[in-house]
Amino acid sequence: MKATEQLVWVIYDIVKNKPRTKIAKILQEKGLYRVQKSVFLGTIERNQLDELKLQISDLFDEEKDSVYIFPLCSEDFKKVILMGQAFDKKLVTDEVKSLFI
Repeated sequence: MKATEQLVWVIYDIVKNKPRTKIAKILQEKGLYRVQKSVFLGTIERNQLDELKLQISDLFDEEKDSVYIFPLCSEDFKKVILMGQAFDKKLVTDEVKSLFI
């Protein structure tokens, strides 16, 4: 991971399909990887984090939906504990798996 990149988790609960699909597409375009149906993980340029927030903030209903963006430093990420079926095996790439090794 480059010094200019930030490791992030993005987790959401969006009621309507259309905004949920748009948000997932934006996250994938930013290079994040889907690890569960509504959970993405990856690195993003630090200066793009605010841009990402702005892009998705207009797409969901703040009264009904929720989006969590968790920036995480490498040291803290190494402390992540995976238990059971931690990932949806159909969605997770080897690149995501390598983050945990």
